[in-house]
Amino acid sequence: MRPVVPSLILPLVVLFNVSCSSVSETRGSKLPANDKLGDSLDPLSRFEPLSKYGNPPFYEVNGQRYYTLRSSRGYRKKGIASWYGSKFHGRRTSSGEIYNMYGMTAAHRSLPLPSYVVVTNLSNQRQVVLRVNDRGPFHSDRIIDLSYAAAVKLGLARQGTGLVEVRSIEPRSLPGRKGGIAEREIYLQIGAFQSRRHAERLQKRLQAVLDTGVNVSPTPAQQVPFYRVRIGPLANVEKLDNLAKRLAELGYPDHIIVH
Repeated sequence: MRPVVPSLILPLVVLFNVSCSSVSETRGSKLPANDKLGDSLDPLSRFEPLSKYGNPPFYEVNGQRYYTLRSSRGYRKKGIASWYGSKFHGRRTSSGEIYNMYGMTAAHRSLPLPSYVVVTNLSNQRQVVLRVNDRGPFHSDRIIDLSYAAAVKLGLARQGTGLVEVRSIEPRSLPGRKGGIAEREIYLQIGAFQSRRHAERLQKRLQAVLDTGVNVSPTPAQQVPFYRVRIGPLANVEKLDNLAKRLAELGYPDHIIVH
């Protein structure tokens, strides 16, 4: 969430309120009081029309263009979640609603506003149903920003970030809470090459300067194979963040998180 910006439609760009701390505000600070969390119930998914605000075809933040989805159907992705709290409590979200840190809501860069998702903490299998009503996070390695209440229920509030799965749900179709999702190892993929020799050349360069394993693996079941250069496995989000910073220093700022 950012300070309120008037919604203006300009040629080729739409400006609107955007959410979310790119880095969790909890690091090194005192957590908010939990005395209001008893009222934080998972929302009942129901059909809602798209918000008048926060759903342009695309928007720009800090020079980066983001494209929004017209439907959440079939969305499913694993990645890193963070949360935002008291600094933004009471401010207007991208959808025009007021942010309540004790509500079960979330911010997402592309899902329609509003929409409903199930978020699973892959380290402890806790799940929550959240209503997406805001935009963010705008940190390249994060896929969703949780409300404080959601972070507490998922067990992420104190550490600030964690590996999660985000899955869209259709209105009125609440998920079963049985059969958790197995946590998988995290890797950073630096590139993919048609030439195995080129992939192995990059592997050797990275292995010479990193203390984490670098491997080359072909893409499965493709007529024209690509050879992927991946670093890992990484034990947790902190190691991933540190590695991403180190790679940027070495001249490799672009990567994707894979499992």
